[in-house]
Amino acid sequence: MVDMNDPRRFVVIGGGLAGLAAAVWLAEAGKQVTLLERRARLGGRTQAMHVGEVNDIPDNGQHVVASGYRSLWRYLDSVGTRQFVEFPGAGSLRWPGGRAVMLYTKGFGAWRTLMGAHPDAGPLERLRALRSSLLLVRQALWQPEDLADITTEQWFQRVGMPAKAREALWDWLALGIAAEPVDRESAKVFADVLATGARIGMQDRVGVTIGYPTVDLDTLFIAGAEKAFERYGVDVRFRAVARKIVIADGRATGVQLADGSTIEADAVICAVPNSNIGGLLDDLPEHAEIYAAADKLGVTPIVSTNLYLDRPLKTKSAMEALIGGTGVIDQVFDRQRMHNRDPDGTWLYCLTTSGAYEQIHKSNEEIVAEQMDLIRRYYPEAAEAKVVTGHVVKMPKATFSQVLGTDSLRPGQRTSVPNLMLAGDWTRTDWSATMESAVQSAERAVEALLDLPR
Repeated sequence: MVDMNDPRRFVVIGGGLAGLAAAVWLAEAGKQVTLLERRARLGGRTQAMHVGEVNDIPDNGQHVVASGYRSLWRYLDSVGTRQFVEFPGAGSLRWPGGRAVMLYTKGFGAWRTLMGAHPDAGPLERLRALRSSLLLVRQALWQPEDLADITTEQWFQRVGMPAKAREALWDWLALGIAAEPVDRESAKVFADVLATGARIGMQDRVGVTIGYPTVDLDTLFIAGAEKAFERYGVDVRFRAVARKIVIADGRATGVQLADGSTIEADAVICAVPNSNIGGLLDDLPEHAEIYAAADKLGVTPIVSTNLYLDRPLKTKSAMEALIGGTGVIDQVFDRQRMHNRDPDGTWLYCLTTSGAYEQIHKSNEEIVAEQMDLIRRYYPEAAEAKVVTGHVVKMPKATFSQVLGTDSLRPGQRTSVPNLMLAGDWTRTDWSATMESAVQSAERAVEALLDLPR
C-alpha cells in the first residue's frame, strides 16, 4: 500500500519492461506511482499476440534469457512468475540437409562447446578453438585499449578463432547478443557482455547458461505486474502521450501530455526507447547531448515469423540454430517443447532474424515463403509440409544499434536534475540490448530516486 507519510508523486513514462519494473518497485516501496503508456496496452516490445486463424497466442518475438541475469529475476519474483523460466542446459545446431549436433551450455558439455561444436572439426581445430575461446574471455575481462575501435569479426580474427568454431558458435552467439552481424558489431559491446557473464559465473561458481519462458510473454511479464499495480494502487493511464518533462528551478515538477494537460510529479523516470526520447527532455540542460546519443545509437530491425505447420519438424531441442557458410542464418524455436503446447493439428515454430535490414522491407507473404524455403533446406520432414498460417511480426525499431562506434554513447540513468532518471535498455548497464538491460536500468533508476531526501 501507499506510504501515507510520503506525499511524493512518482511518475513513470513508458509501459515497456523498464517502465513496468520501475513502477512495480516504486510501488513495493510504498510510493504513490502513476504510469503513463502511450498505447492501449502494457509490455512495449515484449508481448503476446493472438492469431485468430488457429486461435493461438504466440509472442511478438521469441525471447531467451541468461541464467546470469539478476535484475530480471528480481522483477519476476516481484510479479510472481519466476517459475515460468526453464534452463535446459543445451540447444542444437543444424546444418543444411538435416545434420544436427547438440550444443551444451553447462557441465562438461560446455567445455566441448568451447572446443568447437562443429562436427567436422578435427582435434587440432578443437584445441585451437579452446585456446581462442579462453583468450576471448581473458581479453573481455582485461580489455585491450583498442577494443572499441574494431568489430567483433576483427576481434575473432585477432585471437585466431578457427572458421568452424565461428560458424558453429561464436558468430551466431555474437549476433544473438547484439542483434548485429559480426562485421558491423562493436567488439567492445560483445566483450562487455562476455565479461559480465564470466564475472557472474565466477561469483556463482557455475557457468552462465541460456533459458526460455515456458509461458507467453504476457503471462510472464505483464499479468503479474497488473496484479501488483492493483494491489498497490498504481495509477495506470493508457493513451497518455507524454510530450515534455517539465523542469523548474532545477527539479522535475511534472509531465506535459499531448492533450495539453500536465501531471504533477515530485520525481520522474523516463523509460522510453531511444527512438522516442525526442522532445521529452527539452528542459534538461544536457538534452542536446542525450538526443544526439539517442540518434547515433539508431535502431536495429528484427523480424519474427510464427510458422504454423501441418506436421512436426522433429527438432532435437527446443532451441536450434541454423548454420550456414559464414554463421547463423536463423534460429528456430519449437513451441511444443518450450510451452508443452498441444499441436492439435498445427505445429508452431518461431523463427527470428536479427539485424533484418533486408527482410524488414519485404511483404509478409515473401517472408513466409522465404522462411519455408529455409526450413526445407534444414529439415527433411519439411519437404512436404504445408503452412496452415504464417504470422509475421516486423519490428523496425526492435532495439538500439550496437555497431562499431556506439559503445560510449549510452547515457547513465542519473541526469543533472536529481529527481529525473532515465531508464531503458539503451541506457548504460552491464548488458547489451536485452531484457536484463532494461530491467537493470529501472533498478538503478529506482534506487537513485529512493535515496533522495524527502
